[in-house]
Amino acid sequence: MSILIKNGRLIDPANNIDDHLDLLLKDGLVAAVGKNLSVDADETIDADGKLVTPGLIDLHVHLRDPGQEYKEDIASGTAAAVAGGFTSVACMPNTQPVNDNLAVTKYILSRSEEVGRCRVFPVASITRGLKGENLTEMGELKQGGAVAFSDDGRPVENGEVMRRALEYARPFGAPIISHAEDLSLVGKGVMNDGFVATELGLKGIPWVAEDAMVARDVMLAEYTGGHMHIAHISTRGAVEIVRRAKERGVRVTCEATPHHFTLTEEAVRGYDTNAKMNPPLRTEADLEAVRRGLADGTIDAIATDHAPHHRDEKNVEFNIAMNGIVGLETALPLALALVRDGLVELNRMVALLTSGPAAVLGLEVGSLAAGRPADVTLIDPDCEWTLAADQLVSKSKNTPFGGWTLQGAAITTVVGGKIAWQRAGQQ
Repeated sequence: MSILIKNGRLIDPANNIDDHLDLLLKDGLVAAVGKNLSVDADETIDADGKLVTPGLIDLHVHLRDPGQEYKEDIASGTAAAVAGGFTSVACMPNTQPVNDNLAVTKYILSRSEEVGRCRVFPVASITRGLKGENLTEMGELKQGGAVAFSDDGRPVENGEVMRRALEYARPFGAPIISHAEDLSLVGKGVMNDGFVATELGLKGIPWVAEDAMVARDVMLAEYTGGHMHIAHISTRGAVEIVRRAKERGVRVTCEATPHHFTLTEEAVRGYDTNAKMNPPLRTEADLEAVRRGLADGTIDAIATDHAPHHRDEKNVEFNIAMNGIVGLETALPLALALVRDGLVELNRMVALLTSGPAAVLGLEVGSLAAGRPADVTLIDPDCEWTLAADQLVSKSKNTPFGGWTLQGAAITTVVGGKIAWQRAGQQ
């Protein structure tokens, strides 16, 4: 099977390419990149006026499988991924049962082979049962297919446990992904602490809850030499902590979500539970700090933290609603908005969705070099569309962006040299 993609603007940050080039995919791999390729292919795609990039990578999703398939499963989650232009996703371990043993990791991998529409990379838990006490069998899990370790959804509160996790994971090069919050400071908070929370009568979560844990985890990475990755960074203080740590040579990376660089705590007005997430939406100053971090290289990747929930878990009082939103189908246009607003360069934005997350997880995807996997996303940056939540591919529809007019969309998603998804109206 071969596909020739012609006339597009090919952007491949991993190889410092930004040019109008043709791309040949053959037998599941990138076969050639060049000007005016003249070859016979099984299929030819005219990408004139479109962006051609390595397949997008989301290093932080919740597929809810096994155990909560009523919210999402591997089939529906990966279908949502390819609809959003993502060819690879890394799924968090807070499933039921938790991905803290080889049997669950192998189930995720085998199920992904059976019904998945894109590549799925399991993230195993740091501690057994996400309890923050006893480490999992990291070596066995890594050998069995886990690409990283995280207790996402909960912090590892015990500093000694986090230290040992970094030390044990270091020899086989797996990052430890930190859900950074001090629960003693979070208390019963449900949104960002500040004027809006006071006005709405909701308990607040102070910025120091995130900053304090980010500081601890960065220091542990510095002490152990291990690779610490900070998930869903949301405060100006946390961004600055990571920036200064990188300047010192600490092995720390981090990610930011589209909702944390697009929305502020003002979105909570009206008690919209689709604006309830963890970490919470912050202030305008925090949002601007996250945007600066994306632009200047402090933040390594854009990740959705795709967190599907059934409508009955969101259609309740704000205090008891579940945290999180779906994000796979809205991440690309929200990231492109940063480019249109002059906040982030286009090449940088593509890197944040491709080579950046690939480098964090040590994946061979995220590049269009010859011989690499034939994962490609074709993007129409000018496509304007209105998001209808009920038309999302994901099983769950919990998005704060319903009714928004968005610009930019993936029009063709190629996984392993095969077309996994095409936007309606595309040929």
